[in-house]
Amino acid sequence: MAKDTIDEANLRVTAPEDHAAGVTAVAVSMKRAVGHMGVKNTAKTLLKLNQADGFDCMSCAWPDPDPENRHAAEFCENGAKAVAEEATKDRATPAFFARHSIAELDAHDEYWLGQQGRITHPMVKRPGGTHYEPIDWDEANAIIAREITALDSPDEAIFYTSGRASNEAAFAYQLFARALGTNNMPDCSNMCHESTSIALAESIGIGKASVSMNDVYQADVILIAGQNPGTNHPRMLSALEIAKRRGAKIIAVNPLREAGLHNFRNPQVPRGIVGKGTDIADLHLPIKINGDLALFQAIGSLLVEWDALDHDFIDRHSTGFEQWAEHVRSVDWATVEHATGLSREQITQAAEMIRASDKTIYCWAMGLTQHRNAVATIKEVCNVAFARGDIGKPGAGLFPVRGHSNVQGDRTMGIWERPPQSFLDSLQTEFGFDPPREHGLDTVDSIRAMRDGKAHVFIGLGGNFVHASPDTAVTAEAMTKTRLTVQISTKLNRSHLRCGDTALILPTLGRTEKDVRGGKEQFISVEDSVCAVHASRGVLDPASPHLRSETAIVCGFAEATLGDRHGIRWSAMRDDYDVIRDHISRVVVGCEDYTAKVDRPGGFVLPHPPRDTRTFQTKSGLAEFVASPIDVLEVPEGHLLLQTLRSHDQYNTTIYGLSDRYRGIEGGRRVVFVHPDDIAHLGFSAGDLVDLTARWDDDDIVRMAPDFRIVPYDTPRGTAAAYYPETNPLVPLDSTAEGSNTPTSKAVIITMKAADTGRTRHGSYDTQQPDVDEDGQDAEGSDEGHKEHPQPVHLS
Repeated sequence: MAKDTIDEANLRVTAPEDHAAGVTAVAVSMKRAVGHMGVKNTAKTLLKLNQADGFDCMSCAWPDPDPENRHAAEFCENGAKAVAEEATKDRATPAFFARHSIAELDAHDEYWLGQQGRITHPMVKRPGGTHYEPIDWDEANAIIAREITALDSPDEAIFYTSGRASNEAAFAYQLFARALGTNNMPDCSNMCHESTSIALAESIGIGKASVSMNDVYQADVILIAGQNPGTNHPRMLSALEIAKRRGAKIIAVNPLREAGLHNFRNPQVPRGIVGKGTDIADLHLPIKINGDLALFQAIGSLLVEWDALDHDFIDRHSTGFEQWAEHVRSVDWATVEHATGLSREQITQAAEMIRASDKTIYCWAMGLTQHRNAVATIKEVCNVAFARGDIGKPGAGLFPVRGHSNVQGDRTMGIWERPPQSFLDSLQTEFGFDPPREHGLDTVDSIRAMRDGKAHVFIGLGGNFVHASPDTAVTAEAMTKTRLTVQISTKLNRSHLRCGDTALILPTLGRTEKDVRGGKEQFISVEDSVCAVHASRGVLDPASPHLRSETAIVCGFAEATLGDRHGIRWSAMRDDYDVIRDHISRVVVGCEDYTAKVDRPGGFVLPHPPRDTRTFQTKSGLAEFVASPIDVLEVPEGHLLLQTLRSHDQYNTTIYGLSDRYRGIEGGRRVVFVHPDDIAHLGFSAGDLVDLTARWDDDDIVRMAPDFRIVPYDTPRGTAAAYYPETNPLVPLDSTAEGSNTPTSKAVIITMKAADTGRTRHGSYDTQQPDVDEDGQDAEGSDEGHKEHPQPVHLS
């Protein structure tokens, strides 16, 4: 039995590594893979990972090279970890669930839960039950059908999707929800790139990247903002290395100096293992959290001042330029420097690099999307690209780098609470029923609906909703208020334990496993960050004969609930995914002849009008410049602005291990990275144990995440960083981005207080609310005060 991470006596802080691959990465990958899968399955899986005739990595959505240019080892360290986690030989059998009550399991942390192995049987917790027990598939489907049919309205059901679901499963899932009569389809994109989808749709007419892999290789400048490739998209570093060797300059905009962009050693080539590394970043701008809107406006101001503009693109393909130019001409540099923490000289250096570039790619991820002003910030990135004509030409474009492996494909297949009317029209033509036209609930609104007793059934197609969502205590309580929760999962997680009166765990096949249905081996399909769609085929025998694919599970409970309503052939789709793909080919634009195109080596690329023809399906029919006021987030004295982030040993809420060697952390996760001067200014020392507290003015609730070790780190003054999901309890449910409703997980105002060393420690990551008086103040005094500090912890 694994040891809970809450006991961090073995936590060590060492010097961070200065490279993102090389010998260490190879050794870690192989050790982890062999330890979980054994030698035979390690070779069998890793040699097929991200290959044209193999299976797609279940971690990030980084694009694959053309089939002829792929390495034999076309994976990164975290990809190997993801495969090892899924293909582990450990099993969570009915005997395991009989030994452990739900309450006992809930006392363990997320790492321990994930290490218990693959779930082998469908499991049920019945009303009043204390344990999960096995159930057969027919009865599980009957329970789902009974509970959904008993609802007063289909809108009392929530259908959540994780970004790992296949295109086939996603299409069937959204079809079921809409045939039932609801658009309540929250997904993980609501919590990450929804700000991107909204901003790009309004600025260029499509919420996807306007680049290809070849564009990355051909760029003169690649600007990477709010993204840490070394941990979150490690294979991106190989592409950046190719671009660098061809002469590209890289600008990194990030509060932390991340190891992956300095002295990168590519493990896919011999020189990366034994030779000299590549310094990826030519310029690092250590921006203050939430300063990106001001930064891009300042860059735009300089480009306008220098007349470093593509007037042909502006005149022929855009609208709103004069209003935007007038706005950025009036940028106040004192405000910019205050908001960004950067000097005018640093910003000018970045702008000069963009001015000298004929082809610039602008990349971003969660560091831009999870802020109150995220939509405006991304529109500002678009403005700079428009000003330079950096869209619709080789080597240039807008590149939101997606996190989940198929989150973009799920959206293409119709997983969205706000579907376009054109998509619904196509569904109606194909299936003969009129889908619901009203917008459904996104992630945040779904939590509110369950919390307020307005939604009673929750079905999760993958993921770990409780720990992926903001305001963990609120989310967990909301889930327990439902009549039924259904989790389609491979392994145990927190969402199985904070559940409804009746709860089902439906165990599914993973990407690594063969999927035999209807007497033949099936394949699935996925879409990456640059609109490339391709097939994925597992290579291992299933972990249990009782597993079903996501597609089969969805079609099974859909048929049990709807029967032959609308004439939809659920059993045919369940047994032959070509039937689903035939429907996709007639419903989804760009997917004509889908089965044949997706099964070609390397698949095919979906159309993208701005990239392909410089045409824009916006309200104006042009690329739209938008002027936005600079929005500066002020942090009170004695407080810090916290960003939540991943360690190098996790992917989303899945914890692979207790190491983050690129940041020098070994043996634990409950750490908070703070500038040394801020540590001293706030009256603490390195290694002190603190509680992180957050108060949001709109609800005056004091939220707390306990027991974090202070680690000195090179981050801008006034800012801090810590891992999620441990810090998700600090993110208020109602603090969201304007226009996208994305939680503001990258901008949480916190205080640090000496931890209560007499408090009972436990394995759960729940927030702990301190005693408060009627005014919401700590009973002990102001949230800025510090009582006695614990003795410093000596960290080797």
